[in-house]
Amino acid sequence: MSTLTKQNHIGRKISRIRELRDMKQEALAQAMGTNQQAISAIENSETVDDEKLAEVAKALGVSVEAIKNFSDEAAINYFNNFTDTKDSNVNFGNHCSFNPLDKLMEVVDENKKLYERLLQAEKDKLEYVEKLLNAK
Repeated sequence: MSTLTKQNHIGRKISRIRELRDMKQEALAQAMGTNQQAISAIENSETVDDEKLAEVAKALGVSVEAIKNFSDEAAINYFNNFTDTKDSNVNFGNHCSFNPLDKLMEVVDENKKLYERLLQAEKDKLEYVEKLLNAK
């Protein structure tokens, strides 16, 4: 088998991306609404039609281009370019420009206002029904 054929084997690329995402064939099959045997067949195929490739890409959470251009060397280089986080400014945490607790409290206040409006609407309905019953 030539190196060129191996590099362009779409099924192997799908398999490697799936493995890097720590996903089993069964999980990918479930995400695509198919079975594990179909995923195995796709991963053993040298080529995959564009429609099926788009489905696979969506289920894996990557773009079609990412699958087509994937290589183990590029993935290794990508991860090797990260340095030790203690000695650099690289930080993989979330950077919020707001205080998450403040946002949470805003949502709680909003829910409280909505609940009070709902309660008032129910009281108004009850009052209206009582007026109708008393009128008879």
